[in-house]
Amino acid sequence: MMPMSSSRRAVVAASTPASAPAAPAAKRDRTHYLYLAVIIAVLLGIAVGFAAPDFAVQLKPIGTGFVSLIKMMISPIIFCTIVLGVGSVRKAAQVGKVGGLALGYFVVMSLVALAIGLVVGNIIHPGSGMHLTEAVKGVGHTQAQAAAEGPVDFVLGIIPTTFVSAFTEGQVLQTLLVALLVGFALQAMGRTGEPVLRGVEHIQKLVFRVLGMVMWAAPVGAFGAMAAVIGETGTDALKALGTIMLGFYVTCALFIVIVLGTLTKLVAKVSLFRLLRYLGREFLLIVSTSSSESALPRLIAKMEHLGVSRPVVGITVPTGYSFNLDGTMIYLTMASLFIADAMDRPMSIGQQIGLLLFMMVASKGAAGVSGSGIAVLASGLQSHKPALVDGVGLIIGIDRFMSEARAVTNFAGNAVATLLIGTWTGEVDKERVDRVLAGELPFDERTLLDTTEEDHLHAVPGQGGEKEFAKA
Repeated sequence: MMPMSSSRRAVVAASTPASAPAAPAAKRDRTHYLYLAVIIAVLLGIAVGFAAPDFAVQLKPIGTGFVSLIKMMISPIIFCTIVLGVGSVRKAAQVGKVGGLALGYFVVMSLVALAIGLVVGNIIHPGSGMHLTEAVKGVGHTQAQAAAEGPVDFVLGIIPTTFVSAFTEGQVLQTLLVALLVGFALQAMGRTGEPVLRGVEHIQKLVFRVLGMVMWAAPVGAFGAMAAVIGETGTDALKALGTIMLGFYVTCALFIVIVLGTLTKLVAKVSLFRLLRYLGREFLLIVSTSSSESALPRLIAKMEHLGVSRPVVGITVPTGYSFNLDGTMIYLTMASLFIADAMDRPMSIGQQIGLLLFMMVASKGAAGVSGSGIAVLASGLQSHKPALVDGVGLIIGIDRFMSEARAVTNFAGNAVATLLIGTWTGEVDKERVDRVLAGELPFDERTLLDTTEEDHLHAVPGQGGEKEFAKA
């Protein structure tokens, strides 16, 4: 019996004329210039930040505005993707299996990231030689007050105030909960729910088309964001704190290449570098905005295009953005050790492990927001080592640059997790994965969706949908 995604993709491939890829290729070429413009805009932003720092700081609202435009699209995209994925699966147990496997994987990878950060931090001792001044003492306490509250409040925060408030407040986990409930309800409705699924599918196409339009503002947003951060930070903080920055970047790179690369090769039989190249434009967007959330909608679209089934993508990606924070784990580890060394208050291994396990829980939901990592760091230190909170101000100057590495690592971790979960559950079309990564099936940058008639039919139960194949 073929997996759902293999059957679906095979039908699409068989019914598509040989000349069909020509149109997407032309559109892809057009968007190629868009991302060249983003690179140029980033370089111009850096130049302006150094040449006129006061003026550059005033450009910050431009970058903030672009990220807000992207975030505006996240809730409807997550809702449509999950409703279509869950609603087209005949058995709720399939969704539970994917979700349970994903959460288990996220916990294991968070522990691995913490362990790597501990090893590197205890080897390089990044805070040695730093000195705490009175000017930075108040920063940590301010950040701690802005951090997320305890685990009980976090769980209660998943429940939206009203059915639609999840969309208006932009809470990913609230949107996930509402979408799952709607998806399960449509499952129970059977054929009666098919018109609703068709309507949601048309809404999804509309939302992705709007996202494609918003992306044309990326060069302007990248220019404003990069100019502002260079204008605010300058070079002093980079020179003084170069050790921890370099150590953090190297640690993140080792985690991605060694840990994620090994898993991708052994489990999915795919080269990590081919996957990262496929997601190259998303990484550029993340570096420009310092937020992995800005690339979340495109990750959903691209992983579906890659050949991972819609239910797996719809559940794994949004959940991973709150629970699979590999880059944040490494950051919290190294930043804690940096502050302890800088304040001449080194922690024992036992103290380090206890503090970081608490931070692993406290960090859930910290992805996507630039600067949220520093708030979680301050909150964790205040709860477990109050004497170290004063040292948070030492790292605030370079947090923006470390935020980029955090976001890139978190994004790479969630992309790999989606592919792995799909492989373990048999919901990946491996032949399509190879063709997409080889460039034979280019991603449609205009619609961000596969819009063939067969895809439409296979999204609706009772019309040859996913479980119809399994049932046959």
